[in-house]
Amino acid sequence: MRIVIKIGTSTLAHHTGRLNIRRTEVLCKVISDLKNAGHEIVMVSSGAIGMGAGKLSLKERPSDMPTKQAAAAVGQCELMYTYDKLFGEYNHTVAQILLTSEDIEHDDRRQNVENTMERLLSLGAIPIINENDTISTAEIVIGDNDTLSAIVASTVHADLLVLLSDIDGLFTADPRKDPSATLIPTVCEITPEIKAMTSGAGTNLGTGGMTTKIQAAQIATENGIDMVIANGADPVILYDIADGKQAGTRFLAQKKML
Repeated sequence: MRIVIKIGTSTLAHHTGRLNIRRTEVLCKVISDLKNAGHEIVMVSSGAIGMGAGKLSLKERPSDMPTKQAAAAVGQCELMYTYDKLFGEYNHTVAQILLTSEDIEHDDRRQNVENTMERLLSLGAIPIINENDTISTAEIVIGDNDTLSAIVASTVHADLLVLLSDIDGLFTADPRKDPSATLIPTVCEITPEIKAMTSGAGTNLGTGGMTTKIQAAQIATENGIDMVIANGADPVILYDIADGKQAGTRFLAQKKML
């Protein structure tokens, strides 16, 4: 399969913003193994601003635009250095692609992005994509990496989109506030009732909440792509997801329900 995996800040970093080394090492090992099994992988990685904030010793995610962009500039270096080192240990090559909303909205530029990613995949590389936070002030209008990952998945005609976050999936209510909330394993259709279950951003380092994940699911499923929301605390869960086993919440592509 061609799989787009979005990694949230909460999966990559401790609450301090510093890299969660153990988890990131496992993540890269599992993705390398999925590559070895024949899957094509595209990553959409958050974490640049959060990791930059940690490296700059900021106590929380910056709120003003210049500091956000400065943190992104610092964090992106660390992020790609880490990926290059860890994937290199398993003989896989990574490539960095930084996008702005203009790259997606304009047909010619979007085609160039698609051509580049297709060529990288054909060469066996792992494209690692993020919004160009040091330039774009519009999110930061792609908006967030949940939305970006769905756009990327549709652009590269992926079979599956996986959002790794700090939550187990979609619940009937916010499980952090309502202990009676239950996990919804499968969503066949994104109804107004499903949208009503969403809430705001999950952590102080990230930007995406369940609302953006549902929006991403709508983009993905309308383009014939299954999407899974799962907890990235143990990246080994990617094996079950790739095998089609129950893990997190799976949103079924519309074409697969015909």
